[in-house]
Order: sequence, then C-alpha cells, then structure tokens
Amino acid sequence: MTKKSKIDHYSDKEALDFHIDGKSGKIEVNSSKPLTTKRDLSLAYSPGVAAPVKEISKNPGKVYDYTSKGNLVAVISNGSAILGLGNLGALASKPVMEGKAVLFKRFADIDSIDIEIDSSDPEEIVNTIKNISGTFGGINLEDIAAPNCFIIEQKLKKSLDIPVFHDDQHGTAIITTAALINALDISKRKIEDVKIVVNGAGASAIACVNLFKLLGVKPDNIIMCDRKGVIYKGRDNLDQFKSKHAIETKIRTLKEAFKNADVFLGLSAKDVVSEEMIKSMSKNPIVFACANPDPEIKPELIYKARPDAIIATGRSDYPNQVNNLIGFPYIFRGALDVRSKEINEEMKMSAAKAIALLAREDVPDEVVSAYGGDRPRYGKNYIIPSTFDPRLIKVIPAAVAQAAIQTGVARKKIDIENYKDELSNRLDPSMSIMQGINAKIKKSLKRVVFAEGEDVNMLKAAVEFGKNKLGIPIVIGSEKRVKDQLKEIGLDENFKIQITNSTDKIKREKYTKYLYKRLQREGQLERDVDRLIRNERIAFGSSMIACGDADAMVTGNIRHYAASVEKLKKVCDSRKGEPIFGMTMIVFKGRTVLVADTNVQDFPTADRLVAISKSCVRVARLFGFDPKVAFLSHSTFGKPISRNTEHVRKAIETLKKDKNIDFDFDGEMQPDVALNPIYKEVYPFSKIVGNANILIMPALHSAAISTKLMKSFGGAKLIGPLLVGLNLPIEVAPLRSTTSDIINLASVAAYSADVIDYKND
Repeated sequence: MTKKSKIDHYSDKEALDFHIDGKSGKIEVNSSKPLTTKRDLSLAYSPGVAAPVKEISKNPGKVYDYTSKGNLVAVISNGSAILGLGNLGALASKPVMEGKAVLFKRFADIDSIDIEIDSSDPEEIVNTIKNISGTFGGINLEDIAAPNCFIIEQKLKKSLDIPVFHDDQHGTAIITTAALINALDISKRKIEDVKIVVNGAGASAIACVNLFKLLGVKPDNIIMCDRKGVIYKGRDNLDQFKSKHAIETKIRTLKEAFKNADVFLGLSAKDVVSEEMIKSMSKNPIVFACANPDPEIKPELIYKARPDAIIATGRSDYPNQVNNLIGFPYIFRGALDVRSKEINEEMKMSAAKAIALLAREDVPDEVVSAYGGDRPRYGKNYIIPSTFDPRLIKVIPAAVAQAAIQTGVARKKIDIENYKDELSNRLDPSMSIMQGINAKIKKSLKRVVFAEGEDVNMLKAAVEFGKNKLGIPIVIGSEKRVKDQLKEIGLDENFKIQITNSTDKIKREKYTKYLYKRLQREGQLERDVDRLIRNERIAFGSSMIACGDADAMVTGNIRHYAASVEKLKKVCDSRKGEPIFGMTMIVFKGRTVLVADTNVQDFPTADRLVAISKSCVRVARLFGFDPKVAFLSHSTFGKPISRNTEHVRKAIETLKKDKNIDFDFDGEMQPDVALNPIYKEVYPFSKIVGNANILIMPALHSAAISTKLMKSFGGAKLIGPLLVGLNLPIEVAPLRSTTSDIINLASVAAYSADVIDYKND
C-alpha cells in the first residue's frame, strides 16, 4: 500500500464513491461449495458438518483438509501507524486492511479477513491474536507503530505455530535486499566490502539492516541514522532495537556518513539528502530513496549529481519501484502451501534471491505486455521485476516453500517442480493486460476523443484518463454543460480539459469537406453532411481522427451499441479483408478468454466466422496471447448433429484447407469442453480442448447472452466489447457503461492507435 500524494490521480470524493458503491467496503464472503439444495445445506451444516468436526477433534492436523484454514490469512492492525497518516485508531484502519485483503486475493489467491484491535497495549494485542490464531493459516501484521510492532511480532512468533509476518518490516526488507543484490552485481561490488548508509530507524529500516547483514554486509560497514543523527555506541536514550545496530564511529551526521559510501537506503522523509551528499559517494553509487510519497532526493537530482548512479524509489513513476506487493502475497502463498510453522530468515532471504534472479531472466513473449509492450533488460534501470510480472506467482512461493522444507518448519512436503506448474495455473498472466496496455500508452500520449462529453460517466472517464497520464483527453460537448457537469462531479468548472464542438467553424468546415468527399456518391448533399457534422458527435469525433486532429476515440454509453456502430459506418470503413465485429474479453478466476461476435451481426455465415477467427487471432497476439481458437456450438464434434450449426462445421472445414493458417483451432464444441481441462482425457486428439482462449460463437445472441450472464451472475470482469475491424482506432462503450469500463476502452483505443498502422493496413 502506498500513501496518498500528489502523484495519486483521484479526488477524495471519487475514493469515497469507490468504497461506498454497491456493497460498502471491498470484501465479501462467498461459499466455495454449492448451496442450492436441501442436501447441500445438510452437508455444509447440520447434520453433515459433524463428520469433519469429529475427524478434527481426533487429529487437529485435519483442520487443514476439512476447512479453509490453510488458505486463510488474518490481516491485523491497531491503526497506530496508518499508511503514513499516523495513529488514527483501529476503526479508521479498516479500509486499509480490507485493501490488503483484496491484494492477497488478487495476486496470490489467498483468502483474508481483516481484524482491527482497539488497543495500544502490546500484551493485550498479543493475547487477542493468540486466542483467535487457530482460525488462520497465517498472521499478517500491518500499520502497527514501532516499537510495539517488534514486541508483538517477537512474542507471537514464540507462541504460535503459524507464520507471523509484519509486512511493513519484512516486506520492504525483502524487496530492498533483492534490489541490493542486483545493484551490487551490476556495479561489480563485493558484499563484504560495501559501505552502507541508512537514514531512518523505524520498523522497515531495521528489518532491512537485519537482512543486509544476513546477506553478508559487515555490521561495522552499516551506519544507521535517525532524526538525531548517527546511531553510535554510547549514544543516550537508544532502545534495544536501535542499539543493536549502533557502531563505533566518530561520524555524527548524515552528511558525514555519505562520504565515500557505496549505498544509501532512505526510509525517512523527503528532501533530507542534497546533491552535495550524492556527489560525495563512491563510484557507481547505489541510491535507494524510498520515502513515500516523496523520496529523500528526487531521481532527477541524483542523476544530475551522479549520472553513474543506480537508483530505486518507492514510486511507480520511476524505474525500480520498491513495492511490498512484489513480496507479501507470494511469501504467504509458499508458506501456506507447505503448512509452515513460521516465516524464518532463510525463507525471507530465499524470496529476496528469487526476486533478484527473476529480474536477470529474459522476459518471455507472453509477459512483455505486462511491461507496456517493451522488453525490459537487466541493468541499472531494471533491477526489480514489475509488480505485475505474472511469473512472480511461480517463482517466489516455490523458493519460499523450498526454504521452509529445508529448514524443517514445513509440516507438508511437496514436489517443488510439480508445485511450480500448479502455481503457474493459479493466476493467468493475462490478468495484467490492462496494466500492460496502460504502461505502453503512457510512453506515447495519444489524443483521445470522448464523444459524449456531457455524460457524467464519460466526462469522469475523460478526467481520470488525463489525470492518470494515459493520454490527452478531448471531450465533445457544449462548453457550458461540460463545466456544469464538472461542478457536479466535484471539480472546479475551470478544470483544465480540452472541450471541442461544432461551433468551431474552421473544424466544422474541414470535417464537412472531408465527409462530403466520402459520401457524395451515396447521394448526400453538402448541406446534409454539414448537418451531420453539426448534430452528430460520433461523426464529428470520427472526422477528427480521420483528419489528424485526434488519434483515437471512445463513444457510446448513451445509446444502444448497434446504433453507434451504424453511425460510425458513415465515416469509417472496415479494415481491408476484415469484418467489423464485437469481441469481449472475459477475465474470471485467473483466466482470460476472448469471445466474438458479441455485438454486431446476428447470424454469421461460415465465411464470416472464418474471417472473425483470423481477426481475433491478430488482436490476441497484439495483447500477448498465444491464440487457441474454439468454435462453439451446442454439440461437440458433430454430436448431436444439428442444421443450426452447419455454418460452424463449414467454417472449420474452410480453415483446415487454408495452408496459411498459423494458429491452433478446433470445433465445433460445447463451452465446457473448450475450457475445462478434464475433457482432455475424453478428446486427447484435440489441442484446443480445455485450452481455448478465443471462443467463436455461432451467433450474436449466444455471444451476448453468455457474456452478460457471466458478468451479472458469474462475477466475471468484462473488458469491451472491443470493436474490431474498423479502419480507425475507435471503441464503443455499451449503454450505461461505468467510468472504469470507459477508461479501459479509451486505453485500448489509444493502444490500437499506437501499435497498428491504420494508414498502411
């Protein structure tokens, strides 16, 4: 979790709306078993529940088999050090702890419950946690002020037989140690010779120093400073935690400590380090300025003083972000899966080394999209993997689990190689697709038109798109109405956003001339085209792109999808050799599939299905997928035979005859056969069964019904539908889309404008 700052692109009202929208808060409980019949209820509760109760009473270890304990973590705080906001109390910490719980689920598929303890007495907190610990497989302590955080963790580790982990300490230490390992490697330094200055002596700084020493840094080579200066032997009023790191030295100030230092680690406050201090460091200095939200010294100033520096910060807008999210979900994942009694120093070091080694590996094609389309290379600007690197789920838990087994704290032995395969299947790499798209478009800001600029959700999306530096938003609408809406959503009416409309005579005449040239042979008079440009924002916005005044557009949201597409066809053509169709991304339980056609043509011919499949493959590859195409039907490989799916069979036959096809496909098949690996045993001859990630539907109605059912009742996340086949980068938002939906579509449109050469296609 990071502190709110000037780099956060939202207002307080938006944050409050997010937390109150729908169900209040961010977490809920769902049953992992069916509860639809009376028999289900009897098995889940009385009388069936008596059977596992008896088994656990005879053998307490069975609790891991018959309950959720083995995948359940308690996220616990007393609110004494909330996200840099200070001691605001236990209740105020609940939104943060809920946030931590959803991160556990999102990144490592771990279930979490937040627990806020209203006490500042460490003994009382320890007793409370001890009394409830049997429910959980692990304890994550969060936002507890020093020195109580040290006391609480130490006592719990002595008395509990499950992992206890204070993330503010150890999460930061593990990621920082990983960064240090690689920075030392790049700068060709030996660990035993390195001189380190640490500014800050709180929980995270002390944990970092402990791990640095375990890594091999000599204790006398680390100078730690707090607000009063250097922590040296003989200094008055040092607690037991600081005095452990006091050294014999005549140095008394941070400035003196910097001279000839190899490494600086800051976990303190902004602007406490000067350019002069950085200049005084040794060759190729390693500077980890990790104060949040503002570092001890800005990277720009570091590079100005020392271009040879290797830099890391706590911020996402600079290379090498030290982010606990790279660590804690995966460390707990590994510890839980071997039923570890604790998270020991060897497990932490194993995690740090695994993270460091991952940054040295070549990034494979399937995860390049997580880095915005660029392939990062190990070096001074890439010493820590991305937070959204989908390989983290495979690498870190396996390293942690192996260390737990080797050090004797694991209660369950596992085959590590098989475990790695299981982890790879737990979360799908494509979960990071929007992060990858957004990272890419931030590097080349596109001008994106938001056609219905007076619509509240469309305007909110435009504002957020600009604030998050995803591109340059342009809204179409009456200037007065847009300003009124800006006030309505809690912004100043003079908020800086580009507003355009057909009252701009120069633009109107330019677009009328362009569109008349296109439509005159369809019987359109120039005055009719002028009326279209003046009255229809889709036509105006599309013409902006066609004439080079904008790069991409998102429209829709206030009218039916089909109506928007028909209006677009007046200005746009289809791409050469491609049909226009709707393709929806469905993200559900760690898996992403593309579904087509969800929005354009009711009953496709066999030839159209063939063309759609080829276009889907093209788009899938743009997003980093290895395409596996399944043609869906109510029958599987012709059983039962139906004339309603003749066009599907004919499409497959056509593809089989095409020698230029370079992707795997099969069908026709039912959706469960396409998606569920259990059917591989039944149909071993097919590469697609159980592996499909592109689903070609037999008709629009089946596509639309299935995707909307998944969204409404299955809890799936839908991106799109994406409008494929248009010769301009334009996306259409379905009627009453949310702000987030519109932002995603705007991002996809900007991404398309960046990676597709529409003029030469």
